[in-house]
Amino acid sequence: MNIILAQHHGMCFGVRDALRSTHAAAQRAPLTILGQLVHNPLVDRHLATLGAQRGDLEDLQSAHTQQVAITAHGAADKHHQSWQKAGHTVIDTTCPLVRKAHQALAMLVSEGYQPVVIGQSQHAEVRGLTGDFPAAVVVQEEADLDRIPAHPRLGVVSQTTQPVEIALRLVDAIKRRHSGSEVRFVDTICHPTKQRQTAMDDLLRECDHIVVIGGRNSNNTRQLAQKSSAHGLRTLQIERPEELDPGWFRDARNVGVTAGTSTLDETVDAVMQRLRQIAAEMRSSPVHEFLRSMLHAA
Repeated sequence: MNIILAQHHGMCFGVRDALRSTHAAAQRAPLTILGQLVHNPLVDRHLATLGAQRGDLEDLQSAHTQQVAITAHGAADKHHQSWQKAGHTVIDTTCPLVRKAHQALAMLVSEGYQPVVIGQSQHAEVRGLTGDFPAAVVVQEEADLDRIPAHPRLGVVSQTTQPVEIALRLVDAIKRRHSGSEVRFVDTICHPTKQRQTAMDDLLRECDHIVVIGGRNSNNTRQLAQKSSAHGLRTLQIERPEELDPGWFRDARNVGVTAGTSTLDETVDAVMQRLRQIAAEMRSSPVHEFLRSMLHAA
């Protein structure tokens, strides 16, 4: 069993910076995080050990600390302003690439485009993107396109963690349905997401089993797993090495490993170590020894 780690995997700079900022803020004074900082339960537990509390971005009564933190997924300007007016010190850990998506959408609206966002309507990042623009329409699949109103100019952005091919397919479908309108797409899919998707393409060509490490509510992690499954490979999404079952790898030859952008380096290292142990156990199993002896005798 060969183990191949994706060239690009794991935590991106935006998540890393958010963790550093939040860690420093929690050490300075009591802190309430207005949502899940990043989609990683291990990070949640670490922040809890620092005394960080969890609040609700849309509920000003949910925080009992002066310091509050906007998560890496970002928030609408109206929420930033509400918390500041309520007397809180706002620590903004929004990923810079998410902030660029906010700026792109605001630019399109200011230029008279009907705003359209490709992504998951209930995802924290998408809610943040659309929070200041109630006319924005969120689409995730072609069936959602019926909700886009007739308009001479349609401005489209994407949730930063969407696969490029899905976004482009939807943009093409919008152009077909609204052939008489100008459709302008600003590509706001982040570079780390694109890198991890491209690295997954490499694994798909080499591997028969894929292990994807990351939070179960992480969009980019889930997209990596879905891409592998769609290509017919046996795919396992896990959050920690304890979830690895040696039996799952019984017929594995080449196992590819990747991780979402909110996955800790330590978690990736621990999964790789466990996979190496499983591979070693398989090589030393009685069945393996018997087959090797038979091949040697032949």
